[in-house]
Amino acid sequence: MKNACRWFVPSSILGLVLLALGASSAGAQEAAEIFRQSCISCHTIGGGRLVGPDLKDVEERKDREWLADFILDPMGVLASGDAYALQLREEAGGAVMTAVPGMSHTQAEALLDLIAAESLLEASQFAGLDLGDEPFTALDIERGEEIFMGHRKLVNGGPACLACHTVGGLPQLSGGTLGPDLSRVFERLQGRKNLASWLLAPATETMRPVFAGRAMTQDEIVPLVAFFEDSARQRSEDGGTSQLLFLILGLAGAALGFLLADGLWRRRFRGVRRELVRGRR
Repeated sequence: MKNACRWFVPSSILGLVLLALGASSAGAQEAAEIFRQSCISCHTIGGGRLVGPDLKDVEERKDREWLADFILDPMGVLASGDAYALQLREEAGGAVMTAVPGMSHTQAEALLDLIAAESLLEASQFAGLDLGDEPFTALDIERGEEIFMGHRKLVNGGPACLACHTVGGLPQLSGGTLGPDLSRVFERLQGRKNLASWLLAPATETMRPVFAGRAMTQDEIVPLVAFFEDSARQRSEDGGTSQLLFLILGLAGAALGFLLADGLWRRRFRGVRRELVRGRR
């Protein structure tokens, strides 16, 4: 009995240790997924500044409590007049970080643990894509247009850009209007690296759930960046002509519909009135 008790105590301790290690691993995996889906479009860890600052060794700049509060409620920290938060907004050109939906304090702490661990690595997995400065080839641009138009399917099953966006130079009425015109997105996001990081994990409320678990690959992002760079450099149209034509055709179609309805129903209405008048007389 005593021997059984001696074995039971160490075994229980070992079980608790394994349980704690399993929970820690699960927390790290969740934090990595959160960073990949919600942070990588604006931040790197050791890859330089994007829209937001490089987060490598971020705890050397601000204490963990402040960082956790900012992750949970960035707008609240800004509204409080915090000087460092206001500085971050100014450095980002007025862009404001949004809170990750459903983020808990435990998840924020796990995210900071992840950033601290990745900061110690020579090359973090979240260093971002570096596309270099070499000119893109005509084949890169052509493949990018095929991906944008949906002629080349995305490997992970994401929708074609054309479903929600347009760019200048496409055939009239080509492209969706749910999202913004992307003719100048290369300029708006200030170059290849920012645009590539955004495409890796789009962070808008509309695109985040659409691409969650269906991220584009680097082989898809590179030609898309080439296509958007070419669009910004070569295509002066901003999509306004297409949208105006769409509006004009829509109004013309509505007017034609009313005219057809009037032609079809006019005699019927007169026939009804004629019988009513006769009855009255």
